[in-house]
Amino acid sequence: MTDERTYRMLFLGPPGSGKGTYAERLAKKYGIPHIATGDILRELVYSGSRLGNKIKTYLDKGELVPDEMMVCILDSRFMRKDTRKGWILDGFPRTLPQAKILDEIVDSHGWDFDYIFYVWASNEEIIERTVNRVQCEKCGAVYNLLNNPPAVSGVCDKCGGRVYRRDDDTEDMIQRRFDVYEEKTRPVIEYYSKHPHFFKIYTGGPMNLAEKEILSIIGESVGDV
Repeated sequence: MTDERTYRMLFLGPPGSGKGTYAERLAKKYGIPHIATGDILRELVYSGSRLGNKIKTYLDKGELVPDEMMVCILDSRFMRKDTRKGWILDGFPRTLPQAKILDEIVDSHGWDFDYIFYVWASNEEIIERTVNRVQCEKCGAVYNLLNNPPAVSGVCDKCGGRVYRRDDDTEDMIQRRFDVYEEKTRPVIEYYSKHPHFFKIYTGGPMNLAEKEILSIIGESVGDV
């Protein structure tokens, strides 16, 4: 890896498809920030701030946070110094208008997407994965009770924080997120599929297979991230 190379990546896909997991591992490998808008929103909610309380009203109903609110949050994150070599974005955009706004933000910084990964799995595979998902309330680390549990039950391996099951990880809420995704986010996939750096990755099988495919596309030798 040379100093000149950048890694500006966008991860797209249905909720529970593994976007955050792969993004986190790649961010660690390349020393760039993983900008997970879902985690940012949950941190704001947890803070109890006025903005966080506004965001909570949308999340509790399974609705999308308004575009103007998301754009302000995201652009302020891009302004930090740690984005110089690149970043990995997941959880945004979720609507076609958001995608066009994101393109404007990226262009305003003189950037382009080096890689756009669309990760997908069947609804059945995603539901099984998601209902067994737990997350650290402190650092946001995600675990799966079936194939990637924390070493100590209820305790985060990374920071020692409390690991919990999200209130919105029920089958009813998962189905609602699928419905919102099909209505609002599916057009985003079609929009970015025309980008020359768009790649489709199946994540329903073993994690290491999808990971190898992603690293191969980036041009890295295959190994542990």
